[in-house]
Amino acid sequence: MATTLTAKDFATTTPSWWCPGCGDFGVIASLKQAAADMGLEPKNTAFISGIGCSGKISGYFHSYAFHGVHGRALPVATAVKLANKDLTVIAAGGDGDGYAIGAGHFMHAVRRNPDVTYIVMDNQTYGLTKGQSSPTSALGYVTGTSPAGNPDAPINGLAVALAAGGTFIARGFSSEPKAMTELIKAAIAHPGFAIVEIMSPCVTFNKVNTYKWFKENVYHVTDIPDYDPRDRAKAFDVLTQAGKIPLGIIYTEIRPTLEALTIKDAPAIAGLDIETADARYAGIQEAYR
Repeated sequence: MATTLTAKDFATTTPSWWCPGCGDFGVIASLKQAAADMGLEPKNTAFISGIGCSGKISGYFHSYAFHGVHGRALPVATAVKLANKDLTVIAAGGDGDGYAIGAGHFMHAVRRNPDVTYIVMDNQTYGLTKGQSSPTSALGYVTGTSPAGNPDAPINGLAVALAAGGTFIARGFSSEPKAMTELIKAAIAHPGFAIVEIMSPCVTFNKVNTYKWFKENVYHVTDIPDYDPRDRAKAFDVLTQAGKIPLGIIYTEIRPTLEALTIKDAPAIAGLDIETADARYAGIQEAYR
């Protein structure tokens, strides 16, 4: 008889490092609910995260987990998927981790289209290191290291992903858990690279982009008459126009995944017998015992 999983089955006993009220609590809650709704199993799920407040998230989700170095979550996630394509692979990080030091990996993961879900928690600041401006901070954002205001124009991560050939592009808000759960479920179900950017306020350092600010400055693409997420030109327009921030599934298309174009029907590396695969591998393995 099949066991019905609940969100609690994806919880861990690791104490949270996040500040009370952090938007990332909403993200992990929605992720656990999405996993339960989809009938995922921890033993068949791999969760890869980067550095920053958001990088802690892999320790709060019961599955195989890898907490990597700054900006490197996506190459690790891609490698995991290629090693065992039967795993559900999820990667997560913040706007700094993904759009700064990880920007090069981000671009190439998007264009390669591995079947990986990437959750970017965007708080528009560097929360772990005391609130410096991040790649998504607005011009003029005042911090301890930019007392005269941030001089750098903000990156539009989803527009970059669309330009790079993204096949599933969505945005949520951590104050809307039900909608966020549905976005994550759609992203995981999508056969290809899926990015879900989630507006996740930093209650400690970012006193500008607060929950109140976001509630007043977001809207849902479903409110646009006849909006079609398969219309790439319209998606570009929605992502780049000035004004309020669009939420929902902004663009989606289907094209071959990296796995389908490379490993195809080859057996998972994780299941191979290293001694029979190639005698040299056994020797290398023995050298590290």
